[in-house]
Amino acid sequence: MFNLKWKYKPTWDQPKAIDELTKYINNWHKYQTLWWVTGSWKTFTMANIINQIQKPTLVIAHNKTLAAQLAGEFREFFPDNAVHYFVSYYDYYQPEAYVQKTDTYIEKEATINEEIDRLRHAATVSLLTRKDVIIVASVSCIYGIWDISAYMGSTFDMEVGKTYEMEEILKQLVWMQFKRASSDFKPGTFHVMWDVLEIFPSSEETIYTIEFWWDEVTSITRRNYLTGEIYENLHNITIFPAKHTVTTKERIAEIVPEIKKELDERLAFFNANWDLLKAERLKSKVEYDLEMMSEVGYVNWIENYSRYLDGRWDWLAPATLIDYFGDDFLTFIDESHMSIPQIGWMYAWDRARKTNLVENWFRLPSAMDNRPLRFEEFEAKLGQVMAVSATPGKYEIAQSVDTKDIEKFFEFDPETDGEWISSEENRIVQQVIRPTWLLDPQIELMPMEYMVDDIMKNISEVLDNNERMLITTITKRSSEELNDYLLENGIKTRYLHSEIETLERLEILKDLRTGKIDVIVWVNLLREWLDLPEVSRIAIIDADKQWFLRSESALIQIIWRAARNSNGKVIMYSEKYKSRLKDLDSTKSTMKFALWELYKFDEGKWINPEGLIISNAMRKAIDLTYYRRWVQNKYNEENNITPTTVISEIKESWMNNKKRDYSQIDFQSIEKEIKKLEFEMWVASSNMDYEKARDLRDTIIELRKAKKK
Repeated sequence: MFNLKWKYKPTWDQPKAIDELTKYINNWHKYQTLWWVTGSWKTFTMANIINQIQKPTLVIAHNKTLAAQLAGEFREFFPDNAVHYFVSYYDYYQPEAYVQKTDTYIEKEATINEEIDRLRHAATVSLLTRKDVIIVASVSCIYGIWDISAYMGSTFDMEVGKTYEMEEILKQLVWMQFKRASSDFKPGTFHVMWDVLEIFPSSEETIYTIEFWWDEVTSITRRNYLTGEIYENLHNITIFPAKHTVTTKERIAEIVPEIKKELDERLAFFNANWDLLKAERLKSKVEYDLEMMSEVGYVNWIENYSRYLDGRWDWLAPATLIDYFGDDFLTFIDESHMSIPQIGWMYAWDRARKTNLVENWFRLPSAMDNRPLRFEEFEAKLGQVMAVSATPGKYEIAQSVDTKDIEKFFEFDPETDGEWISSEENRIVQQVIRPTWLLDPQIELMPMEYMVDDIMKNISEVLDNNERMLITTITKRSSEELNDYLLENGIKTRYLHSEIETLERLEILKDLRTGKIDVIVWVNLLREWLDLPEVSRIAIIDADKQWFLRSESALIQIIWRAARNSNGKVIMYSEKYKSRLKDLDSTKSTMKFALWELYKFDEGKWINPEGLIISNAMRKAIDLTYYRRWVQNKYNEENNITPTTVISEIKESWMNNKKRDYSQIDFQSIEKEIKKLEFEMWVASSNMDYEKARDLRDTIIELRKAKKK
């Protein structure tokens, strides 16, 4: 059973959100949506729902960064349960491809992160052995991994008191893709020392030591792989394959004739058309693969034959991580406005690349069936789904409401306490009250022609209050030029864009918080997962340029960076219309109440006296911000709350202040420690936890110095 352990209880509008969403799930609705605001602790809401529903849970995030952050949070909430991290295990990945224009074939090249590979194995093993499992995965979970029956069919058990032939055990381990270790004993390896067999499972950080007396197993222990310390004595164990792409010798013998038959058909076609070069190219590749599979049960491109190995027809979906959950499980799609579109286009991208390889005779047509799921297949495999987003897309809304008029759903009315105007049933639950009771920021519109002077005025006001300011542009060049101008005028500022090294950003952000700099000029880097409570003002330059950097969701995420300060304010700079008409922006608002600080409301139309261009994305972002600001303010007034800025601690170090002495640690231990810390540093920097990443970097430098000594 899941057991949520946390010192706080749900408060504010969290209990209502938890109760409503739990009710919808218990009533077997397939889709529901949690519509939240940044800083409202939505992960805690998700954890409470898991605790009440008590089902295995899949949490999908749109990248490794967010997945790592969520996995860490869920591990804190459920310390006694199995919480795993499942993402692509490639540090570097160049897929097999063919460039027709230059007649260039590019072989598959990849660098596998062994730690992430171990975490993937730990995830699938837990799903097959227990029920209290939460898997936080990136969208790579829709790629085929292997058929469950083949994976489970390759396991074997060992029990104290029973007899086994050592030679047969070693053969079985090799067919399960374990390798015999020499000096580097790591997950997925084994070694034999007289009558002692040590196996390092791919899913574990510990090893199994099996001791024999002749052919009888006398003891099984789980130990520390480095020191040999015994953690527990076991009566029996189950060994899972070292790779997900595992099969049996019998299965390979069965499929080789089938693959040869497909190959002969393709070669006959090429020879009939005198495509002898293409025929020879395909023949040599496939015959090499078949020989390797027959001899050792594996080849680097074995996934291209997954259809045969799984026994699938060419139209059937491959087995993925989702299949390991069984029939009854819960799925959260976090940041669904990003994750769902990404899932939708992954199949099309993969299909285009594979088609090119097949048409140019590098692969058999059956290789097309090694693929991610189509979106409709993904939908069919899911059980009950909860989309989680601050800016849900039309897909999530369409699945979670029963009204046919989706636009009508967006209408709000303050006279009904912020309830949806639509009378149709909907399963979209808002969570808009922050634990700090801070409101969404105010928004001000200004013309671009006065932008520089207005920015200087705002910087002066911010500095008078000992606060900070962010300025976002849409190009690297404009960020650098504006940064240079501010420096010339005595402003302590730095710029941030993609060319700034990841770890260098931590120093810039820390300098902003400590007051060494007062302004950061940035391009699309500081939108999500960032806590800068000192920032009270944000300037959005070219707010009317409606593309992905100024889309509705992008604008909302930028606006919310100012929601951690009680004086939060956002200035949108927009161009003016070339010709001033009587109603320069007459678009109807989606709300029935005026945006008090910004516009004059007249007969359902916004009158824009400045003649500024207001894009559709700007209008929706402003409307939603002020609607939520109204709900939050109403809650504060009813509860007699005055929100104040909460300045979080600027962490100097996430580890002990005392430096460790690494001089006495042996070489192998240092190597292991460096690999582990490098992975943690990558996760921390990806999560924008730059202070932690900095300290990890310094520790790695210390270890490397100790290794040289």
